[in-house]
Amino acid sequence: MSNLNVEQIRKDFPILQRKIGGKQLVYLDNAATSQKPRSVIDALTGYYEGYNANIHRGIHTLAEEATDAYESVRDTVREFIDAEHSHEIIFTRNSTEAINLVAYSWGNANILPGDEIVLTAMEHHSNLIPWQRLATERNAKLVFIPITECGQLDMEEARKLISSKTKIVAVTLMSNVLGTINPVKELAKLAHEKGAVILVDGAQGVPHVKTSVRDLDVDFLVFSMHKMLGPTGVGILYGKTELLEAMPPFQSGGHMITSVWRDKATWTELPWKFEAGTSNIADVIASGKAIEYLTALGMDNVREHEIEITKYALKKLNELGDITIFGPKDATLRGGVISFNVDAIHAHDIGQICADAAIAVRAGHHCCQPLMRDLNVMGTARASFYIYNTKDEVDLLFEALKEADKVLGHVACR
Repeated sequence: MSNLNVEQIRKDFPILQRKIGGKQLVYLDNAATSQKPRSVIDALTGYYEGYNANIHRGIHTLAEEATDAYESVRDTVREFIDAEHSHEIIFTRNSTEAINLVAYSWGNANILPGDEIVLTAMEHHSNLIPWQRLATERNAKLVFIPITECGQLDMEEARKLISSKTKIVAVTLMSNVLGTINPVKELAKLAHEKGAVILVDGAQGVPHVKTSVRDLDVDFLVFSMHKMLGPTGVGILYGKTELLEAMPPFQSGGHMITSVWRDKATWTELPWKFEAGTSNIADVIASGKAIEYLTALGMDNVREHEIEITKYALKKLNELGDITIFGPKDATLRGGVISFNVDAIHAHDIGQICADAAIAVRAGHHCCQPLMRDLNVMGTARASFYIYNTKDEVDLLFEALKEADKVLGHVACR
């Protein structure tokens, strides 16, 4: 039984009180973005109403207050992911930008012709396209770890594919389609044994699973605050100090500079070397409140709640006839993401019928087109859960899918 008081949690999220077409909103699209608690919303307005100023530039009161609030979040993030140093935390716009930063800066400095970049068959486009471009530019090779029939990584193949030619392994912590939680710690060990580094895309995993970069021994970790109760426009890049110090800047200008002449410039120290220009100050400050909210709940409790509701949802959805659910059957091996198809009903039709019932789900390829080809589908419907979702909402999803049967005449309940 989950230790989260979900009914109390729901009161902290103003949007969950909304009704659509006279029906209570059921928000099951958390893999796309999460909703925001009042404390995060108040932090945004508090900054703009109370101490709006640019950071790292002024010595007046507002500037000092804004700088202190902004920089304190760096240490909050460090504690949340168990990093050793706050200067290992780089603020970006999102996970995609963080991955591009590593691919451009570390990649161009380290990837040579003939080198191999190891990815997995379940990667989001954001952890595929930057490496595609890098491989093309550097005449390197992309290698993909396949998945098993139950939607998990084929680790036997991984041990073969990660070789002396491998320079970097880039892998998602949790699949946004299959829900699969990958054995990142084992992959990191395999990479390091071959002299390679590992980047982990934690956009789906970090909001749901307690994550320690030191325990996992990853070299880079990226994630986005908007998927974990925070505002949009804030991404996090964690990198080991020795790697970040050796990497050239990704962008230039603003306070990432120490000294400038007409023909040259010198860069400032970590982490600001990678934070060119005026930062997304308000949203970073509000992101700190999101992390504080999750920390107060306890990430072990967050995970326990998601296992409980995912297990219930898997059982309930399997009561529908002609349904295909992708990914591991065991809720303890996956996050709160369930992608499914119902025979003869297009995923977009399922999405529309759910929307008519005020239920927000996702339908499409979920930015994973190669994986969809492997699964031999055009797309799927996807329900994804978070701390404020209930079993009653799963029941409403089930009823909406039965309504799809009435409207389209294809779903037969057992």
